[in-house]
Amino acid sequence: MPDMLVKLYELPDSKPLIRELADAGIVIRRGLAPEKHIVLDWVRRNFSAHWESECDVAFSRRPVSCFIATEGERLVGFGCYEATLKNFFGPTGVHPDMRGKGVGKALLLACMQAMYDEGYGYAVIGGAGPTEFYAKTIGAIPIEGSAPGIYRGMLKQIQE
Repeated sequence: MPDMLVKLYELPDSKPLIRELADAGIVIRRGLAPEKHIVLDWVRRNFSAHWESECDVAFSRRPVSCFIATEGERLVGFGCYEATLKNFFGPTGVHPDMRGKGVGKALLLACMQAMYDEGYGYAVIGGAGPTEFYAKTIGAIPIEGSAPGIYRGMLKQIQE
């Protein structure tokens, strides 16, 4: 999966989607420090230990660089930036029951807007999985020769 480049100064407005989701009972917001253990556990159970580690780093930043999506008191998605490298977006994930409702798009836009607000003109999506989604949603373009990129040689869990 290639990395992708995003022009942060040409992002679509996230406010209407975030307001629409809020009206439907889904809130997009930054995670809070006392929720860290809940978010990390959820990310590990629903995605991977690697993503849990990245999410942990995002919670150590100020401001926290992990946005979460909640429905009532239920966590339904997350999106991080500056977890592995500065100016990198990811990881991000949405519970399968909530996919196709705009939650992933809202988390992506919230993170990208936060990166722009922190002074970046461009962002990198590391190891972008759904490249068509990123291209359509925020005009991201693949970075030639970027796979496997920074993840080359990353340790994997080995059973001994």
